[in-house]
Amino acid sequence: MFIPCDRGGGSAAPDFKGFTLLMPAVSVGNVGQLAIDLVISTLDMTKVGYFYTDCLVPMVGNNPYATAEENSVELSINAEVYSLPSKKLVVLQIRSPFIKNKYRPFCETLLSWVKSSKCARVVLLSSSHAYQRDDEQLLGTPLRYLLTPDLEKAVGGRMKELNWKEMEKVAAYPGINDTDKVLHIPGGGITKLLFTESCSEGIQMAVLLKFCSEGDNIPDAFVLVNYLNEWLQLIKSEVSTSNNSTDPSSQWKIPSSWRLLFGNGLPPALF
Repeated sequence: MFIPCDRGGGSAAPDFKGFTLLMPAVSVGNVGQLAIDLVISTLDMTKVGYFYTDCLVPMVGNNPYATAEENSVELSINAEVYSLPSKKLVVLQIRSPFIKNKYRPFCETLLSWVKSSKCARVVLLSSSHAYQRDDEQLLGTPLRYLLTPDLEKAVGGRMKELNWKEMEKVAAYPGINDTDKVLHIPGGGITKLLFTESCSEGIQMAVLLKFCSEGDNIPDAFVLVNYLNEWLQLIKSEVSTSNNSTDPSSQWKIPSSWRLLFGNGLPPALF
């Protein structure tokens, strides 16, 4: 359930009609969440509310996008909503893992909100285990996309123009029956469930994902957010004149909270 921020005047729920909802799947390497951090920080998006749910592990912390001491003491919770009306963009950031067996209730609540808020489409940023790719998925780019039938009609041609690669279906019973193909996204969290539910409910959804491994996934986040930017053009790409290539780190503003991704440094007393 969406709860708008109350700045003291009893603010009404913002109007998201025609907006694109951008959100992460809590998946391998937290790549989608890191990419969402880059979008919120770079576009300086305004927090407009909270997504209240009992499906996520509760958490509270300081403002992850603090730019000064004054706003560093603002609190953040496990699911928050940010908006940028000038780009018709609303972002749901998820900061904690799902409680066991709560995937389906969360998806139902989320899709109900998407319908009631009249968002035009949903873009889900996700990731999948690199080591579980089949032979076909080992070829070429580690980036893939999926479109629900309703969104395929609208933007399928654009994806072909971008020369993007659609997520392959894999054999349901490898080595026994290779003709029956199924969608398989290992390590993708709610990705498959949310996508299939959107297909059946006629919701326009795109999934953008990257094959990756656990570790330092900041480079994966840059790759995924640049992939998103190819399509939605959230920011203008800056091209390096030295080698005519895009430098991802120069385009996106890294949030202050990333300094603590790997904890504090080693205490000098150890040496």
